[in-house]
Amino acid sequence: MSRMLQAFRTGIPIDPLPEYAPRDEFLPHAPVRTHGLNDEEIKLAVKNALRYFPPHLHQLLAGEFAEELNNYGHIYMYRFVPRMRMMAYHIGEYPAKSQQAAAIMLMIMNNLDPAVAQFPQELITYGGNGQVFSNWAQFWLTMKYLSEMEEDQTLVMYSGHPMGLFPSHAEAPRAVITNGIVIPQYSSRDDYNKMFALGVTMYGQMTAGSYCYIGPQGIVHGTTITLMNAGRMYLGVNDLAGKVFLTSGLGGMSGAQAKAAVIAGCVGVIAEVSKEAIVKRHGQGWLNEFTDSLDDCIQMIKDAVNSKRAISIGYHGNVVDLWERVAEEYKKSGKLLVELGSDQTSLHNPFHGGYFPAQLNYDEALNMLHTDQPHFQKLVQESLRRQVAAINYLAEKGLHFWDYGNAFLLEAGRAGAQVYKDHAKQKFIYPSYVQDIMGDIFSLGFGPFRWVCTSGVPSDLELTDKIAAEVLSGLSLTDVPKATAVQYEDNTKWIKGAKSYELVVGSQARILYADQVGRSAIAVAINQAVANKTLKAPVVISRDHHDVSGTDSPFRETSNIYDGSQFTADMAVQNCIGDSFRGATWVALHNGGGVGWGEVINGGFGLLLDGSPEAEQRAKNTLHWDVNNGVARRSWSGNSNAYGTIKRAMESEPRLRVTLPYSVDSSLNL
Repeated sequence: MSRMLQAFRTGIPIDPLPEYAPRDEFLPHAPVRTHGLNDEEIKLAVKNALRYFPPHLHQLLAGEFAEELNNYGHIYMYRFVPRMRMMAYHIGEYPAKSQQAAAIMLMIMNNLDPAVAQFPQELITYGGNGQVFSNWAQFWLTMKYLSEMEEDQTLVMYSGHPMGLFPSHAEAPRAVITNGIVIPQYSSRDDYNKMFALGVTMYGQMTAGSYCYIGPQGIVHGTTITLMNAGRMYLGVNDLAGKVFLTSGLGGMSGAQAKAAVIAGCVGVIAEVSKEAIVKRHGQGWLNEFTDSLDDCIQMIKDAVNSKRAISIGYHGNVVDLWERVAEEYKKSGKLLVELGSDQTSLHNPFHGGYFPAQLNYDEALNMLHTDQPHFQKLVQESLRRQVAAINYLAEKGLHFWDYGNAFLLEAGRAGAQVYKDHAKQKFIYPSYVQDIMGDIFSLGFGPFRWVCTSGVPSDLELTDKIAAEVLSGLSLTDVPKATAVQYEDNTKWIKGAKSYELVVGSQARILYADQVGRSAIAVAINQAVANKTLKAPVVISRDHHDVSGTDSPFRETSNIYDGSQFTADMAVQNCIGDSFRGATWVALHNGGGVGWGEVINGGFGLLLDGSPEAEQRAKNTLHWDVNNGVARRSWSGNSNAYGTIKRAMESEPRLRVTLPYSVDSSLNL
């Protein structure tokens, strides 16, 4: 067991108190926030932070925390950043009494690994503001509780704050996590900004605050599938060679776009304002080439199209300028340079660094964000209008554009851009990618199933890849609908090539799309491999919340639900509750996800496969519910794919009985 990790047993390091150290300027940092608190609220924020420390330290730390709040818009407690290599260590190295608790510790550290996390010292994993914890005291205290946890205790987490260990029982979750859950009347962006500055709530994104992020490969797979299906649907081709996909964002999750474009076989062009982010992705081998010249970028695109070369091209600059230049190219030549387009900037957080206006360079924008937030907001909205205007022009000429679930259309509409179909402003002129491309896949029960090998050994990951490929290959030969068989085949091809794609960042983890049958079969096979020692250590299974039943999000995950229930959140809440008593090792319920705080409710889970018969049963129970909950809801909304899928699920499990809808004639005279 690692001596370094033994420090977790003592909790928050106060004896001796760590020497004060400023932020590590060699690491990327979150944009400076504007806290917007008055004098009394500033005092309250500092007092809230001091609650983690004994009184004799209050005088020393009070001024330090107040300065952090003033300088950075939040109290992160930089003094308490761990002086250790933050990474996912072998599960056996963690000082824990419960192996399930050790698994949670491993996943937390993986989410904060600088190779994985977008802004590690601000405890932000991805999305510009997706937090694992609100401050470093919470990290230390959480790890202490996990090191002490017995098999009949549950750790309760309130928006990053470890409320404590409570008696439960061996089959209960070892942790129950909530993030950003507030009374609906106070679920506005302004309310969140104040509560976050006060240190009383937190935006956990989707898998950051539930400790289940596995690095950008988590979205590489989904983006690859989206591009392949977009080619089939919009362009009528199975081969994307010579086709151009233009988008933006190379930071957190959006960094996956460059890799996905090459795997899908197209020319991927990705704009990014941060030189730091673009150099990082290029250094990782995820981005092939980049330039800060618009002229050079356009020529590089033309050359790649002519040679039909699968390549990712980074433009270091603002995507608005790039879209406008592509529009100019069409006006000059009459040729459409880009066939497919989207956007993956963090527009769920548009006015705090998630989107940068084209009128300013990067450094100017960072400065204005902190010094003149109202003007910054005005420029952001003006920039969005320009971006949409260029996209609209190109769409008339044949471009196929979709919203990638990052709130692009939502925020563009709020900015006054021409993105609505109707005067009621309820329908957009462009689809969400869920509506057009991925919605039917979700309704078949397929979604992002993932796992982490807690040994940290690459050979374990290779073996799990082989297990998954064998399972899916076998399932594709069974008596299933053609649409389901195609998904099995696509994902078999994906997993067989996964190692060659060099996707691993941080933990030895993998992702693929599978339905309930596939997930259960893979989990059982992996658990058996742990039991017979073929695998060197247990495996954690989880999923992205962006899945069949994990998330209620009217502009993304539930955008293809048309019975009026897309704004309700019963599914996600029930998902979390149901997973909690069916065997999940930990569960999470969040306000906020890919399109922002207050716009989404999502639920997630993690489950440890330790090789025991009990783990196998827990996996079967949890995965059966976790998928079929969403399929049943989608069936009730009128989706024919989901209707057929849930009927087959009932045939295979007699205890499952779901309310099925009667068909209503659309021409009914009312």
